[in-house]
Amino acid sequence: MEFADSPADAAFRAEVAQWLAEHVVGEYAEIGGRGGSGDESFGFDVRRAWERELGAGGWTCLGWPIEYGGRGASIAQQVIFNEEYVRAKAPGRVGVLGEGLLGPTLIHYGTEEQKARFLPPIVAGEELWCQGYSEPNAGSDLASLATRAVRDGDEWVVTGQKVWTSLAHQSDWCFVMCRTDPTSERHKGLSYLLVPMNQEGIEIRPIQQLTDTSEFNEVFFDGARTSVDNVVGEPGQGWMVGLATLAFERGVGLLGHLLSFRREFDELLAIAHANGAANDPLMKDRLTKSYVDLEILRVTTLRSLTGVEGPAAAPEASILKLFWSTWHQDFGTLAMDVTGMASTIVGQAYELDSPQRTFLFSRSETIYGGSNEIQRNIIGERVLGLPAEPKVQLSGSGK
Repeated sequence: MEFADSPADAAFRAEVAQWLAEHVVGEYAEIGGRGGSGDESFGFDVRRAWERELGAGGWTCLGWPIEYGGRGASIAQQVIFNEEYVRAKAPGRVGVLGEGLLGPTLIHYGTEEQKARFLPPIVAGEELWCQGYSEPNAGSDLASLATRAVRDGDEWVVTGQKVWTSLAHQSDWCFVMCRTDPTSERHKGLSYLLVPMNQEGIEIRPIQQLTDTSEFNEVFFDGARTSVDNVVGEPGQGWMVGLATLAFERGVGLLGHLLSFRREFDELLAIAHANGAANDPLMKDRLTKSYVDLEILRVTTLRSLTGVEGPAAAPEASILKLFWSTWHQDFGTLAMDVTGMASTIVGQAYELDSPQRTFLFSRSETIYGGSNEIQRNIIGERVLGLPAEPKVQLSGSGK
């Protein structure tokens, strides 16, 4: 791969930098780049307005095909945009699930009617999405989900519970994995439904986290309804469509994570220079290793996307998930060590600084989105060809 900007990419970089310089002003500049993981509630109304500003300027959904409202931007150009976005300290994005997950899934598997209805509001920053996958008894083992949908005339009626649903309390729609064949087991008989959130039959209970924020939620569906036209793919094809969404999350969607990671690293490096931690040989070595690993993550992500049409292959996606979650968790520990004793102290209002938020929130990242144990199993079995992990079956007899 060639990582230096081509003349066309250099011109694109200049265009991005100029637009951001002209628009990250006023209340948008006051956000100071905040709004990432563990900080999702900060300045939400301003950040939602910023999403519409990006849409009006043509800076959302860069990698989408032009016919669907995107720019058809190359992977290199998407990386350039992310890099300049970090430099400009632009507000944390609120439309990433629609742009990075649902949109690409619809482009590949949706009907023309679904694309016409749902893609333009994502491009414009007008509608926000959340993901209805995990359940209390179906996290990494998604195939065991129990939420069901029954057809009633021209509608699906959804009943069940989802948990750890990011931004459900701020979203307009949810893409929901549910069981539409009551006789089915495991991955068979699942469907991928698009469900409006603002209706009777949906209760949202925010989950308060260590960061004192509540971007994760419990969502209870009790007779919630959506049109029969809002199933992506055919009924019963939900497993295929749902896995494609996960692959987008761990493929192109990872570029958004890299944006926030680089911002956090730059902030920590500034702290280390300010408090003298960067002068300590051991701390300097740890900072250097963290930077090098972040660059390796960036290059590995780009290589995994080069030449890929559609979702990334599952084994590649698992490698990336294992890599970034472990790196970020280690980075959280480094952030606390760089800050020193001050990292153990918070104000009476429980106002966390950036290193504290990173440390606390990153504890969850090796669990959600498929735990690291599951990712290692996938890599071992599908990449290295190792024997499958023994399955333990429990019975009432204790055998």
